Amino acid sequence: MISRVWLLLWFCGLTLAQDGVPETEVTAETESCSPNMCKFLKEFWAIKEKQKTMETSMNEKQEALETKLKETEKLVLELKEKGIFAAPVAGTYYFTFFYHAGASEPVRLALMKNNEVIVTAYDHKTSHDGADNGGNAAFLQLQQGDHVYMRLGSNTNVWGDSQITTFSGILLHSP
Repeated sequence: MISRVWLLLWFCGLTLAQDGVPETEVTAETESCSPNMCKFLKEFWAIKEKQKTMETSMNEKQEALETKLKETEKLVLELKEKGIFAAPVAGTYYFTFFYHAGASEPVRLALMKNNEVIVTAYDHKTSHDGADNGGNAAFLQLQQGDHVYMRLGSNTNVWGDSQITTFSGILLHSP
């Protein structure tokens, strides 16, 4: 008796496991089953359909996330070319900048957040020293997408060498 039940369960399970089997075929196949077995097989079929729906949904979400990631990477590359940092996540950031300049010209350098001056560094034109160095730093609370960048004042200069004049930041804490 037990072996017949297992054989019937196996047969019904194989029938239900086939993809694309319409509900009418499932019903026809389960009519010869015991009531408990039929209930089990119908529940199994419903779970299988729900799983298929969830897998489809997850695949669609994964594709959407991959598309968004590619768009974000493209934006980051564009902003890097412009020297603008866009906050990838909200949080507390620490930014620093340092410069090296010839003393024969003035320096006016500002750390900007969304077109707002946050901190500056200045140096006056002199004729008696050969070079000037300076910098500044700030803690900023940023929202995702906020822009932080450096602005050099008009008629001023700094050396453009990336190993001498620097701008950097680090995420300290995100909510």
